[in-house]
Amino acid sequence: MEINNQIHNLKYLKDVRKELRNGATASERLLWMFLRDRQLKGKKFRRQHSIDHFIVDFYCADLRLAIEIDGGIHKLREVQLNDKEKEGILDFYNIRLLRFTNEEVLDDIEKVLLKIEQSL
Repeated sequence: MEINNQIHNLKYLKDVRKELRNGATASERLLWMFLRDRQLKGKKFRRQHSIDHFIVDFYCADLRLAIEIDGGIHKLREVQLNDKEKEGILDFYNIRLLRFTNEEVLDDIEKVLLKIEQSL
């Protein structure tokens, strides 16, 4: 399925994406250090990229791969429902999703990077 570029980085989400980039969590900042500037297998990743009406933490268009880092808020029922809806939208557009917890990223970044590399 060809993705219509009109679903990516919708203008009405521009300010939200910017806020999320400026307020990145420690785990997002750490992972970005390893993903930015094509450091991981030469693949380009974007931070806080929107697809449809959702924003993913990281996205590689070449691989159709989204990465989410989940903090404690993702244990809340309403956030879990939102996550399920996001997963459904990504699946609809044939975009794979990898999820990691803040703790996984902060405590064992090498393992997280290995999992990402294995999915490339």
